[in-house]
This record gives sequence, structure tokens and C-alpha cells, in this order.
Amino acid sequence: MPELPEVERARRLVERVAVGRRIERVRCADDEIVFDGVTPRAVASALRGRTVLASLRRGKQMWWELDQRPWPLFHFAMTGQFVTPAAGPLRLAANGKQPLDRSWPPRFWKIHLWLDDGGELAMTNARRLGRIRLRHDPVNELPIAALGFDPLTEMPPAAELSARLRARKAVLKPLLLDQKFVAGIGNWMADEILYQAKIDPRRRAHALSDAEARRIRTVMASIVRKACAVEADKARFPSSWLFHHRWGKQAGARTARGEPIEHIELGGRTTAWVPSVQT
Repeated sequence: MPELPEVERARRLVERVAVGRRIERVRCADDEIVFDGVTPRAVASALRGRTVLASLRRGKQMWWELDQRPWPLFHFAMTGQFVTPAAGPLRLAANGKQPLDRSWPPRFWKIHLWLDDGGELAMTNARRLGRIRLRHDPVNELPIAALGFDPLTEMPPAAELSARLRARKAVLKPLLLDQKFVAGIGNWMADEILYQAKIDPRRRAHALSDAEARRIRTVMASIVRKACAVEADKARFPSSWLFHHRWGKQAGARTARGEPIEHIELGGRTTAWVPSVQT
């Protein structure tokens, strides 16, 4: 599913295409599931004629600042993303090996906008698990108000994050997935962080040494920055990453270094880890 890097890619796409532009036309799909707490007609009315001033994000939540409130808030869930006629879809884990939909407008569009310079923008959401909302003050309203720090833009100092981690008794893997603790980390990223930090995902946070907690911070920052730098293009992730070998619970799976990968369930999620490395 889209994690922080995929949503950051979408934020940057909207920044390039829509910021400074006036929204001339809007059409919204008649989907009472994706449009959460608001009608498609109300969203269209709130956006039509407005100028996009900024494209913003915290964790997996993305919103636009307009020249008039309320502002739109987007959550992609498993299959959501923004596309334009020129910037086609990004391959997500949920796509598997199926051909990507490069039609325009895309088959599963939920909102489609026309801008004053002739540009177009659409959000797709094939599985209808994403959400489109309106908020008057997104940062101080739910769901954003309940989120933890964003590891790309709000990473705490090393001593502070070490103290936060070591104050928690939770198992590490579920803690990294807790959006109230750190916003934007999903399943593959949590596994990658703990693999590169060489820490067993079953350990409890309060049992970490200060050095181990600081190592988690260093690795987390590095992974997030690299994944965002390559626009979440998985083919451009470093070949040494666990990411390339963690999928499918395959028997005999190994890392690029030949280390055996095991799969376990932690916090209700499949966890890929390397016992020979992670202690």
C-alpha cells in the first residue's frame, strides 16, 4: 500500500502541476465510501474556482491549501494515487504483475480536476479504501491531529527519539507501524528499518540501548530520504535492501547477501526478518 514515499511523490506531483493554478472544473465520482463525511457534490463545490496555494503532507495524509476554506484531505489506503495525462501511475504492491491502467481519464478515478492552464489531475482508488474529506483546519483536526512525527519533515533529535522509544514497552515492529507514534511508516518500511538497524522486530522498545535507538533513527532517516529521492520507484531502491526479497512468504527466500529470510506474524502483520543479522 502507499506509504510515506508514495504519498510524498503525489504531493510533489500536485505541487508541480497544480500549485498556483486555479481549479476550473471538478467532477467527483458518486462514491459514498471514498467521500467520507461529505458528499461528492460538496467537495466539487469547495474546490471549483479555488486557487491551489500549497500541497502538504504528514505521514500518509495529504491535503491542499486553497485560497478559501475548507480544504481537501486525501488518504490513499491500498491503491490510491494522483495521476496526470503525462505522469502515469506508480506500480504499487497491490497491483501485483497486472498491467497498469494508463488510460485517461483513469478507469478508477474518484476526483478529476481541470486547471486554468489546461492541466488535468485525477485521484484513483481501485479498491475504494481511500478517503477524500474536507477540513477547515487539517493539522488541528482528525485524523492528522492524532498522528506522530513525520520522519521526512519532523524527525526528532537523536536524544529525544531515543528517549521516546525507550519509554515504550511495545514490541518494536507494531510500534513502528503505530501512526500515533511515527506517521507514514508501513509494513515494508518497518521491516527494512529493523533489518538495516540489525534489530530483532520482536524486541520491546524499552529494552533497547541508547545506541540501538539512535541506530533506528539513523536508518529510518536514510531509508525515507532515499525512497523519496527516487520518487518511490521500487526498481531504483538499492539492490541491498530487504525490500526486493521480502514478498510472498517464499520458502528459501534470501537477501541480496544470501542471508535466509523468515516470515512471522507480529501485531497482525506479516513480518520479514533475517535472524542471522537481527538480534
